[in-house]
Amino acid sequence: MIDRHTIDRIMDATNIVDVVGEFVTLKKAGVNYKGLCPFHNEKTPSFVVSPAKGVCHCFGCGKGGNSINFLMEHEQMTYPEALRWLAKKYNIEIVEKELSDEEKQEATDRESMFIVNEWAMKHFQDILYNNVDGQAVGMQYFRTRGFRDDIIKKFQLGYSLPGRDAFAQAATKAGFKEKYLVDTGLCYKTDNGILHDRYYGRVIFPWLSMSGKVCAFGGRLLDSRTKGVSQKYVNSPESEIYHKSNELYGIFQAKKAIVREDLVYMVEGYTDVISMHQCGIENVVANSGTALTTQQIRLLHRFTSNIILLYDGDAAGKKAAVRGTDMLLAEGMNIKIVLLPEPDDPDSFARSHTVEEYKQYIEANKVDFIVFKIQLMLEGVTDPVQRSEAISSIVKSISVIRDPIKRDTYIRECSQRTGMAERTLIRTMNNYIHAEMEEREKRKERESNNEMQSTEAPDIPNAPTAPVQRATHVDSHTTAEDMLMQVIIRHGNSVMYNDVTFDDGTKGSMNVAEFINFDLQADGMQFSTPIYNDILAMAVNESVKPSFNSEQFFTQHPDINISRLATSLSVNKYHLSRSLEYHEDEADIQKQVLHLMMDFKLNFYQQHLKQLQLELKQCGKDFAKMKALMEEIRTCQEHRNFLAKELGINIKR
Repeated sequence: MIDRHTIDRIMDATNIVDVVGEFVTLKKAGVNYKGLCPFHNEKTPSFVVSPAKGVCHCFGCGKGGNSINFLMEHEQMTYPEALRWLAKKYNIEIVEKELSDEEKQEATDRESMFIVNEWAMKHFQDILYNNVDGQAVGMQYFRTRGFRDDIIKKFQLGYSLPGRDAFAQAATKAGFKEKYLVDTGLCYKTDNGILHDRYYGRVIFPWLSMSGKVCAFGGRLLDSRTKGVSQKYVNSPESEIYHKSNELYGIFQAKKAIVREDLVYMVEGYTDVISMHQCGIENVVANSGTALTTQQIRLLHRFTSNIILLYDGDAAGKKAAVRGTDMLLAEGMNIKIVLLPEPDDPDSFARSHTVEEYKQYIEANKVDFIVFKIQLMLEGVTDPVQRSEAISSIVKSISVIRDPIKRDTYIRECSQRTGMAERTLIRTMNNYIHAEMEEREKRKERESNNEMQSTEAPDIPNAPTAPVQRATHVDSHTTAEDMLMQVIIRHGNSVMYNDVTFDDGTKGSMNVAEFINFDLQADGMQFSTPIYNDILAMAVNESVKPSFNSEQFFTQHPDINISRLATSLSVNKYHLSRSLEYHEDEADIQKQVLHLMMDFKLNFYQQHLKQLQLELKQCGKDFAKMKALMEEIRTCQEHRNFLAKELGINIKR
């Protein structure tokens, strides 16, 4: 358990821009910052971070919140995990009581799996440094690869002892359950129920997520055991905390350098990444020989739009370089390709060259993807049919590019290099584009309902579709109820009236939240959205505290639904410079609240009238009930008409 005082220290030290900036490239926009949303795919930034309010919010998908909410949503952390992450970042010591067996049992599977992986990584490191076999076998292997001690520690490499159950025994002795050893993939059970180590006798490469959590491992057989073995590497299986299509090896160590250089190098293997870091090139990641996925590309696109594919110069390297380029183009990435001289790969080239030599070679030999693909696919091709198929493949790659200027540039390049008429290439490209559009429309039709619901207000019941700047007239998308809640969040602690005489004869002031609560109770009304009533009640209860700041209280609330909703109502969509920002005074807020309360009540009476009229139609020959309903309808109409007149609205009778 983390005590309240420590939580407050963590929240006081936290800078939302620093936290979000670990995962998203942010640019200044007025008093706020903007970037591509990490929660959904977008080309135009709509993700806003407000350092003054300590919150972030996406105006596209609606997700956001404070620093803790962001980490919980983005990294799938629990509340305590997010607090520990922030505490570690800001060097705040957390003293927690030891969990009892009952509390350990109640811990989530996900958290338990991360704990097991963290322990396993440290165990493998301890074996590498302090065990005789670890030193003689594991460390010797890393030494032969030329890895320095600082690089071995940077990537937290390790070694697993050769006994088939050595790790399993150590983990079980340390108190970890078989379930989590199997769920993480560290161990597996044989048909006869015996627990075996997955990585026994292998050097270990931990996979760190973007936040630095150990999500998986890769284990490599050592040279003496690889002869005749088809699978040198074994990676963690898919699990609750590891999906290989979402992860990139080295992303945690590379993310800051990627932003700094505005460029990422893509290689194939673990040792390629590690050797390049040792050489001095840190903005590098690996997909570990698997096919590149859209999720991985979008992960990189948060940091940069520029990618260089760095591969061996042999036939396999050329084939790997082309694989995945269409997906990269479709996601708006700018692609260059560099093939290293045979027999080098990124690992060996890094070990034999300085960082300056490496970068000079890349600069001199990088080729735009279209030039590379034309050279690769048309080299030595004389058969007309094969040539036609190759050119069609090149044009299809160009067709996935969203930017029309880029497409036009590449079509001209293709025409010049292939000798094909530009008109013919454009017609072929348009056919591909139209075919893709038709397929996309079909997919949209199949998924439109679900997509619209998830885009408008994910995970927030009845949340407003878009925050508003000021309350004047209520449109069809944002109700007076939503706008009242926005006022409560932003100005709940602001004074509404001074010198108010209360029922007990005392005098004092009444703030916005207290007035709205009093006015609603006086007419026997409440909000139709349950979470709105909860927030109003909390605002009234907290109003007794002199230090109460409604916006800060709700945007930093530990309940993720409350803080996310408060954030969506707190952050402005448009970004003005500080000198142009509009500041509402007490008189403005008072007028706004009174106007909104009338709007809210008018809507309430209109809805109530519809319900009463429906009941009247259904009451049959029950004349007593009919008379009571008619009287209630008359009273309701009087209230409605009075409010409509005050608001200047004509009511059709």
